[in-house]
Amino acid sequence: MIRSFRHHGLQHFFETGSKTGILATHDGKLRVQLAALDRAVQPSDMSAPSWGLHPLKGGIEGPLGNYRQWQLAADFDGRDAILVEYLDSIKQGFPT
Repeated sequence: MIRSFRHHGLQHFFETGSKTGILATHDGKLRVQLAALDRAVQPSDMSAPSWGLHPLKGGIEGPLGNYRQWQLAADFDGRDAILVEYLDSIKQGFPT
C-alpha cells in the first residue's frame, strides 16, 4: 500500500485524478503504475518488463517507470511504499 508521497502533485493525482502537478501525457501509465504500487508488497511486484525497474544512484531507491527523462520512484518500508516520487531524472542528475 502507498503510505506516503514525496511529490505533492503525484499524491494529488493519485487521490483525486487531477493532472495538475504531473505531465498530462503521463496520466494513463502513471494511473496503472500507482494502482500496481498500491497493491505491491515488495519492489519486485513492480517488475513488469516495460517498466524498467532498477535501483537509482544518489540515495533514491526503486524507480518504477521511465518516461524518457521522467521516473516514478519509491522506497519500501516493510510491505508499504513510502516517499513515492515523480522525478525529472535529467534535472536530478540520474541516467535515463
